Amino acid sequence: MSATMSSSASLCWCQVPVPQELETEVLCVQHFLTTVEHDCSELRREIAIGKTTPPRQAEIAGWVRSTANKLTGVAIGRQRLSDEYKKRILTTFLTLMNLQESLERSANRTTTTGRNRELPVA
Repeated sequence: MSATMSSSASLCWCQVPVPQELETEVLCVQHFLTTVEHDCSELRREIAIGKTTPPRQAEIAGWVRSTANKLTGVAIGRQRLSDEYKKRILTTFLTLMNLQESLERSANRTTTTGRNRELPVA
C-alpha cells in the first residue's frame, strides 16, 4: 500500500490505513470491497423477490451509481493497488453491473405487469 495518505489518515477497524477516497466510509480497500459485494448480494435477493417498489428501485439505482463512483475513485486514486486488489475491483464493478441489470429487468417486469393488468380481456 502506498504511503500517500492524507495527513489526517484514519484507520479501518482492522487497523489498516483508509485511503482518502474511502474516508467517509472509514474502511480499507479490502473491507470496502467485501461490504459492497455483501450489499449487492442482499439487494439482488431483495430484487429477486419481486416486491421492490419504484421508489425503492430508484434508491437502489442511486446506491449503485454512488458506489460505482467511489469504486472508481479507489481504482484510479493515489493508493497503489496490488494486482489482486485490481482484480477484486474489476470483479466488484461486474457485480454492480449485474445488480443494475437485475434492477432494470425487475423494473421492466413491473411496468409490463402493470400494463397487462390494464388491458381488457377479450
